[in-house]
Amino acid sequence: MTRISRRRALALGGAGLAAAIAGAAGWAATDGPIARVGDLDPGGSTDEGLARPAELVARDGRLDVELVAAAGVRVAGRDARALGYNGSSPGPTLRVRPGDELAVRLTNRLDQPTNLHTHGLRVSPQGNGDNPFVQIEPGASFDYRYRVPADHPPGTQWYHPHHHGMVADQLFGGLAGALLVDGGPALPVADDRVLLVTDITLDPDGSVAAVGPTDRMRGREGDLVLVNGQHRPMVPATSGHAQRWRIVNACTSRVFALRLEGHPLTRIAQDGTFLPSPVAESQAVLAPGNRTDVVVSPVGAGRFALILDPVDRGDGMMGGTRSGGPLTLATLVVDGPAASAPALPATLPAESATAAATARRSTTFRMGMGGPMGGGGQAVMTIDGRTFDPDRDDQIVAAGTVEEWTVLNSGPLTHPFHLHVWPFTVVAASDGRPTTGVPEDVTLVPAGGWVKMRIAFTTHTGRSVYHCHILDHEDAGMMATVVVR
Repeated sequence: MTRISRRRALALGGAGLAAAIAGAAGWAATDGPIARVGDLDPGGSTDEGLARPAELVARDGRLDVELVAAAGVRVAGRDARALGYNGSSPGPTLRVRPGDELAVRLTNRLDQPTNLHTHGLRVSPQGNGDNPFVQIEPGASFDYRYRVPADHPPGTQWYHPHHHGMVADQLFGGLAGALLVDGGPALPVADDRVLLVTDITLDPDGSVAAVGPTDRMRGREGDLVLVNGQHRPMVPATSGHAQRWRIVNACTSRVFALRLEGHPLTRIAQDGTFLPSPVAESQAVLAPGNRTDVVVSPVGAGRFALILDPVDRGDGMMGGTRSGGPLTLATLVVDGPAASAPALPATLPAESATAAATARRSTTFRMGMGGPMGGGGQAVMTIDGRTFDPDRDDQIVAAGTVEEWTVLNSGPLTHPFHLHVWPFTVVAASDGRPTTGVPEDVTLVPAGGWVKMRIAFTTHTGRSVYHCHILDHEDAGMMATVVVR
């Protein structure tokens, strides 16, 4: 059964509309209706507090984890046929420290192949490390071993599937979890929370809705937006007691801007790397795959909506990609008399600037329609005019060098660029955005524009990938290999 979006419902009209709504409400109405993207969002929150995913913490330099990928989890308080790790979406939060070994046995209980990407970890891409070419068949298991470098920066990372051709379906289904590298300065916060944001569309029976070719071309966006698998939970807080929020955009395609009523979001880290100093902002924009760490300092009692504003991703060949909204993601509920939170440090342990580049290259993201003379009716996603081939070496880089890459986007949609294992520092972009000056691993490349970045290939050798993090685009071929040797 295909998804019932508000746009489609409006198009049905009359008796067909009533029948469609009655059917689509079957799952959601179990305990009352759920507002979905495209519906009027009344704001507010449920009475449910923001859940904390189970935490698995390294001991004595090692964390041994068993993850089982399977269908059957709770979504927005209901049982569903969505996907999860160890019976939950999101999966458990994994906590390690620099120098630790992370050992993960991943068992596949899905009906299709899968694997695991530790997004943001700067670990070896070879063998049983962060290897995107591993294929775990249904019913099989694979043992991953990740050696976290002793000098790995502390920060917020995450994990998700990365088997080419199936990544979007599996992440959209709910397969994701946070991965934290502990350490860093002691911050004057009373709480440290993960807010992992996903979106999904569910059929009346609670199974994940099928996605058609138009949504795959645009990059799908789910009708239901969740944080830690919940719909509009409340976040309890006490006036004068700051909280650190580790926000992960684990959506398949959605770019969003977050803002908190009555409060700035003081950003301290981006993509798992501390900034040079705290930056108070009115909103935080996150592309798929981005993480940002913010400190929220409530100063008086009240209820304050955490609002997700849509971001226009451009105009595709079948219409625009602006999401419905704004909508309420969660509500901060503050108790206690007015009070000020302790001040944050004036400086943070940001990484030193990347050395000057000794080589330069460019790569181009393109999208078009397939078939003779481009009239085949199927979206074709390429990098440098070629679709992904796991057996082809696309970029060969000398180990130990620093390169400057210019990533160009010739198409009508914004594409988030992601490079595995080797982070990059953005030095300029065609839209004139301010740069952070610190390493990142996902950045938006504007439609018809470019981003220039500096990449240090000075750590690990091996073979990995870079791609568009609108994962429908990656699955359709917008991915390429990079070999460092």
